[in-house]
Amino acid sequence: MFVERFVERGEREKRKAYWRGRKNADNKVTPFRKEKTSIPLKGTPERAALDAAEQLRCVMEADFSARALLNRPEAAVFKALDSAVIARNPGWQVMAQVSLGEFLASDDKDAYFAVNSKRVDFALMDDKCQVRHALEYQGTGHHQTGNAAAARDAVKKEALRKAGIGYHEVVAGHTTPAELKRLVEKLVPAQ
Repeated sequence: MFVERFVERGEREKRKAYWRGRKNADNKVTPFRKEKTSIPLKGTPERAALDAAEQLRCVMEADFSARALLNRPEAAVFKALDSAVIARNPGWQVMAQVSLGEFLASDDKDAYFAVNSKRVDFALMDDKCQVRHALEYQGTGHHQTGNAAAARDAVKKEALRKAGIGYHEVVAGHTTPAELKRLVEKLVPAQ
Protein backbone atom coordinates (compact mmCIF):
# COMPACT_ATOMS: atom_id res chain seq x y z
CA MET A 1 0.00 0.00 0.00
CA PHE A 2 2.89 2.35 0.81
CA VAL A 3 4.46 1.68 -2.61
CA GLU A 4 1.15 2.30 -4.40
CA ARG A 5 0.69 5.65 -2.62
CA PHE A 6 4.29 6.59 -3.36
CA VAL A 7 3.86 5.82 -7.06
CA GLU A 8 0.47 7.56 -7.15
CA ARG A 9 1.94 10.67 -5.51
CA GLY A 10 4.74 10.72 -8.09
CA GLU A 11 2.25 10.43 -10.97
CA ARG A 12 0.12 13.19 -9.47
CA GLU A 13 3.17 15.47 -9.20
CA LYS A 14 4.03 14.76 -12.83
CA ARG A 15 0.53 15.75 -13.91
CA LYS A 16 0.65 18.92 -11.80
CA ALA A 17 4.02 19.88 -13.28
CA TYR A 18 2.66 19.28 -16.77
CA TRP A 19 -0.29 21.58 -16.24
CA ARG A 20 1.66 24.25 -14.34
CA GLY A 21 3.80 24.74 -17.39
CA ARG A 22 5.21 22.41 -19.93
CA LYS A 23 8.96 22.11 -19.64
CA ASN A 24 11.41 21.70 -22.48
CA ALA A 25 14.33 19.27 -22.58
CA ASP A 26 16.57 21.61 -20.55
CA ASN A 27 14.02 21.68 -17.72
CA LYS A 28 13.42 25.37 -18.32
CA VAL A 29 9.92 26.70 -18.42
CA THR A 30 8.92 27.49 -22.00
CA PRO A 31 8.52 31.19 -22.73
CA PHE A 32 4.90 30.60 -23.71
CA ARG A 33 3.69 29.43 -20.33
CA LYS A 34 5.69 30.93 -17.47
CA GLU A 35 4.76 29.83 -14.01
CA LYS A 36 2.75 32.33 -11.96
CA THR A 37 1.78 34.22 -15.12
CA SER A 38 -1.87 34.69 -15.83
CA ILE A 39 -3.11 33.30 -19.11
CA PRO A 40 -4.90 35.90 -21.27
CA LEU A 41 -8.65 35.55 -21.70
CA LYS A 42 -9.94 33.37 -24.51
CA GLY A 43 -10.86 35.37 -27.60
CA THR A 44 -8.27 38.12 -27.03
CA PRO A 45 -5.40 38.76 -29.47
CA GLU A 46 -2.91 37.97 -26.70
CA ARG A 47 -4.51 34.55 -26.16
CA ALA A 48 -4.57 33.85 -29.91
CA ALA A 49 -0.82 34.56 -30.12
CA LEU A 50 -0.19 32.37 -27.07
CA ASP A 51 -2.30 29.53 -28.47
CA ALA A 52 -0.63 29.75 -31.89
CA ALA A 53 2.84 29.72 -30.34
CA GLU A 54 1.94 26.79 -28.09
CA GLN A 55 0.43 24.93 -31.04
CA LEU A 56 3.55 25.54 -33.12
CA ARG A 57 5.73 24.24 -30.30
CA CYS A 58 3.61 21.08 -30.03
CA VAL A 59 3.66 20.53 -33.79
CA MET A 60 7.42 21.02 -33.96
CA GLU A 61 7.91 18.37 -31.27
CA ALA A 62 5.57 15.81 -32.86
CA ASP A 63 5.90 13.42 -35.79
CA PHE A 64 3.29 13.34 -38.54
CA SER A 65 2.45 10.96 -41.37
CA ALA A 66 -0.05 11.09 -44.21
CA ARG A 67 -3.20 8.99 -44.08
CA ALA A 68 -6.26 8.44 -46.24
CA LEU A 69 -8.97 11.07 -46.08
CA LEU A 70 -11.73 8.44 -46.31
CA ASN A 71 -11.92 4.87 -45.10
CA ARG A 72 -12.78 2.11 -47.61
CA PRO A 73 -16.58 2.22 -47.27
CA GLU A 74 -16.61 6.03 -47.36
CA ALA A 75 -14.37 5.99 -50.46
CA ALA A 76 -16.80 3.62 -52.20
CA VAL A 77 -19.72 5.95 -51.39
CA PHE A 78 -17.68 8.95 -52.57
CA LYS A 79 -16.90 7.33 -55.93
CA ALA A 80 -20.53 6.34 -56.52
CA LEU A 81 -21.78 9.74 -55.39
CA ASP A 82 -19.22 11.62 -57.49
CA SER A 83 -20.06 9.61 -60.62
CA ALA A 84 -23.81 10.15 -60.15
CA VAL A 85 -23.43 13.90 -59.52
CA ILE A 86 -21.14 14.48 -62.53
CA ALA A 87 -23.47 12.42 -64.76
CA ARG A 88 -26.42 14.51 -63.59
CA ASN A 89 -24.74 17.94 -63.70
CA PRO A 90 -21.00 18.36 -64.44
CA GLY A 91 -21.08 21.84 -62.86
CA TRP A 92 -21.73 20.36 -59.43
CA GLN A 93 -19.01 18.84 -57.25
CA VAL A 94 -18.80 16.40 -54.36
CA MET A 95 -16.54 17.50 -51.53
CA ALA A 96 -15.39 15.14 -48.77
CA GLN A 97 -14.84 15.81 -45.05
CA VAL A 98 -15.83 19.48 -45.17
CA SER A 99 -15.79 21.60 -42.03
CA LEU A 100 -19.13 23.28 -41.38
CA GLY A 101 -17.26 26.46 -40.48
CA GLU A 102 -16.15 26.72 -44.10
CA PHE A 103 -19.64 27.06 -45.50
CA LEU A 104 -21.81 28.21 -42.58
CA ALA A 105 -21.75 31.63 -40.94
CA SER A 106 -23.36 33.07 -37.82
CA ASP A 107 -23.14 36.40 -36.02
CA ASP A 108 -23.41 34.46 -32.74
CA LYS A 109 -19.80 33.53 -31.91
CA ASP A 110 -20.75 30.72 -29.54
CA ALA A 111 -23.07 29.16 -32.11
CA TYR A 112 -20.41 29.46 -34.81
CA PHE A 113 -17.74 27.88 -32.62
CA ALA A 114 -20.17 25.06 -31.81
CA VAL A 115 -20.21 24.02 -35.48
CA ASN A 116 -16.90 25.35 -36.79
CA SER A 117 -14.85 22.19 -36.27
CA LYS A 118 -17.63 19.71 -37.02
CA ARG A 119 -17.50 18.04 -40.41
CA VAL A 120 -19.92 16.52 -42.87
CA ASP A 121 -18.79 13.42 -44.75
CA PHE A 122 -19.88 14.76 -48.14
CA ALA A 123 -21.06 18.15 -49.37
CA LEU A 124 -22.77 18.71 -52.71
CA MET A 125 -21.62 22.03 -54.12
CA ASP A 126 -23.37 23.77 -57.01
CA ASP A 127 -21.74 25.56 -59.94
CA LYS A 128 -21.58 28.79 -57.88
CA CYS A 129 -19.53 27.01 -55.16
CA GLN A 130 -22.43 27.03 -52.72
CA VAL A 131 -23.01 23.93 -50.62
CA ARG A 132 -26.62 22.88 -51.21
CA HIS A 133 -26.74 19.48 -49.50
CA ALA A 134 -24.76 17.62 -46.84
CA LEU A 135 -24.61 13.84 -46.76
CA GLU A 136 -23.54 11.85 -43.74
CA TYR A 137 -22.32 8.29 -44.12
CA GLN A 138 -23.51 6.27 -41.13
CA GLY A 139 -21.07 3.38 -41.02
CA THR A 140 -21.49 0.27 -38.92
CA GLY A 141 -19.77 1.80 -35.87
CA HIS A 142 -21.31 5.28 -36.06
CA HIS A 143 -23.72 5.02 -33.14
CA GLN A 144 -21.55 2.77 -30.96
CA THR A 145 -20.11 5.84 -29.18
CA GLY A 146 -23.33 6.31 -27.22
CA ASN A 147 -25.24 9.58 -27.17
CA ALA A 148 -22.23 11.61 -28.36
CA ALA A 149 -22.73 10.72 -32.05
CA ALA A 150 -26.46 11.48 -31.90
CA ALA A 151 -25.80 14.79 -30.15
CA ARG A 152 -23.14 15.81 -32.71
CA ASP A 153 -25.50 14.87 -35.55
CA ALA A 154 -28.31 16.92 -33.97
CA VAL A 155 -26.06 20.00 -33.81
CA LYS A 156 -25.10 19.56 -37.47
CA LYS A 157 -28.68 18.97 -38.60
CA GLU A 158 -30.00 22.07 -36.84
CA ALA A 159 -27.26 24.36 -38.16
CA LEU A 160 -27.72 23.04 -41.69
CA ARG A 161 -31.52 23.36 -41.45
CA LYS A 162 -31.24 26.99 -40.35
CA ALA A 163 -28.89 27.72 -43.27
CA GLY A 164 -31.29 26.13 -45.75
CA ILE A 165 -28.92 23.29 -46.59
CA GLY A 166 -30.34 19.80 -46.98
CA TYR A 167 -29.16 16.98 -44.70
CA HIS A 168 -29.29 13.38 -45.88
CA GLU A 169 -28.01 10.12 -44.42
CA VAL A 170 -26.43 7.26 -46.32
CA VAL A 171 -26.65 4.19 -44.11
CA ALA A 172 -24.14 1.36 -44.48
CA GLY A 173 -25.79 -1.84 -45.66
CA HIS A 174 -29.12 -0.10 -46.35
CA THR A 175 -28.38 2.37 -49.15
CA THR A 176 -27.76 0.71 -52.50
CA PRO A 177 -25.95 2.40 -55.42
CA ALA A 178 -29.31 2.64 -57.21
CA GLU A 179 -30.85 4.41 -54.20
CA LEU A 180 -27.86 6.74 -54.05
CA LYS A 181 -28.35 7.56 -57.74
CA ARG A 182 -32.07 8.27 -57.15
CA LEU A 183 -31.14 10.56 -54.26
CA VAL A 184 -28.74 12.49 -56.49
CA GLU A 185 -31.47 12.81 -59.12
CA LYS A 186 -33.72 14.41 -56.47
CA LEU A 187 -31.04 16.75 -55.12
CA VAL A 188 -29.05 17.81 -58.18
CA PRO A 189 -30.78 19.62 -61.03
CA ALA A 190 -30.14 18.22 -64.51
CA GLN A 191 -27.83 20.30 -66.63
